[in-house]
Amino acid sequence: MESLLIKGGVPLHGEVTISGAKNAVLPIMAAALLLIEQPTWRTALLLALAVWGFCRFYYFAFYVIEHYVDPSYRFSGLWSFVCYLIRKRKKNQ
Repeated sequence: MESLLIKGGVPLHGEVTISGAKNAVLPIMAAALLLIEQPTWRTALLLALAVWGFCRFYYFAFYVIEHYVDPSYRFSGLWSFVCYLIRKRKKNQ
């Protein structure tokens, strides 16, 4: 496990787990491999457009869920939302 030394007046204690970074590794590697294979501006722009589009879709999906489906429920991902809908349907039947 790697550590980070911080110098200052107050001693720090505890651990910080970086869990989001592992989710970024695979897409970054895929993008890098794609750009290595096809190093053109067109490929880079299409890749950037695809990433932007997926980000907008994800943001829009959670905006709709939060504002129109159930404002009190906090979702942790689209799979969480699907499980929530399944449980809700079973409960209503």
